[in-house]
Amino acid sequence: MILGSQLRRLREAAGYSRADAGYHIRASESKISRLELGRVKFKGRDVEDLLTLYGVQDQTQRANFLELVDQSSQPGWWQKFNDYMPRWFDDFVGLEEAAARIQTYELQFFPGLLQTREYARAIMTHGLPEHASEAADARVRLRMRRQRLLFRPDAPKLWAVVDESVLYRPIGGREVHRAQLDQVLELTAMPHITVQVVPYERSGYAAEGSFTLLRFSEPELPNIGYVEHIAGGVYLDKPDDVELIGRSLDRLAVDAETPDRSRQMMLKARADA
Repeated sequence: MILGSQLRRLREAAGYSRADAGYHIRASESKISRLELGRVKFKGRDVEDLLTLYGVQDQTQRANFLELVDQSSQPGWWQKFNDYMPRWFDDFVGLEEAAARIQTYELQFFPGLLQTREYARAIMTHGLPEHASEAADARVRLRMRRQRLLFRPDAPKLWAVVDESVLYRPIGGREVHRAQLDQVLELTAMPHITVQVVPYERSGYAAEGSFTLLRFSEPELPNIGYVEHIAGGVYLDKPDDVELIGRSLDRLAVDAETPDRSRQMMLKARADA
């Protein structure tokens, strides 16, 4: 995505249309559009030809672009889970790894990045962890591996808003539920992780379902929304869609209890569990 954005800026500065660029590398206008959005793989030869068309002659600058091509073709760690992961989720894991800020709203469960192994297993097995399949076990391992990003030196900021019902839904049974609350309480002691709770009386007004917004430190990358449903996941990067998500997040910030008050609610739920 970064490489595509930089190539788009070079094309626009040089005064070429997407059709012009496509003709130069023997491709269609739609392929140039997909390249600039980072939705198809790059070939080094095509990037070199485009750089020449756009007037980029500096060898150091050209080398930097070709290094980005190499980086973009490297498989991510998550691709070893491809046999067990829905194809539409592959992109999300890569985007999540690159995000500087992750904002998420959940109605049923604690977010995957905050889940214990046992809580995740209960979800993946539909409440029958003793009958976990190989695929379910792999998806649990993937979820646990994703959580490592929260402990990186450059960890993204995570802001999660959950419905109050999540605090009392005994996923996996009493012990798993209590351990999950303990883990969230422990993680929210970290400065870059915030969890807020929307109380019952204000639940359901800010958004109709769960969603995530990913923000990136690179100015050329757009914010990306993600909404998962029973048969797949939808990525939203059009300005109007992202603005709508932003308004929902603003409303959630108003409707949810403060982080301190939310922590007290989780402590009470832990005592009641």
